Amino acid sequence: MVFSQVAQAVEAIGDRQMQSNIAAASCVLAGLVLKNDVIKQILRSDIMRESVVYQEILAEGEAKGEAKGKAEGKAEATRKFATNLLRMGMSLAKIAEATELTIEEVQVLQNELQKSN
Repeated sequence: MVFSQVAQAVEAIGDRQMQSNIAAASCVLAGLVLKNDVIKQILRSDIMRESVVYQEILAEGEAKGEAKGKAEGKAEATRKFATNLLRMGMSLAKIAEATELTIEEVQVLQNELQKSN
């Protein structure tokens, strides 16, 4: 298999940083045609993790995950706030205005609240 030869060539590189970067680039390219478990069997992941490219991809993924988590948390807090306003008897229109939810979204929360009672 050609990728095995690539992995051997990567192992032979003396400069650790260069080795890491080439390993990461090889892994990305191999990912276009090979399954992840095959790549992991052939190429050492510890070398790849040291790569600047890998670290950049990892940081980007972490940032996206953090942003997604914050957005989900904010959405959950908004739904809880709207649910509390429903319990207090506030009108759907006022709740929608206060929370920036649509009337339809508030109605869904109202239906869920009625089902749970």
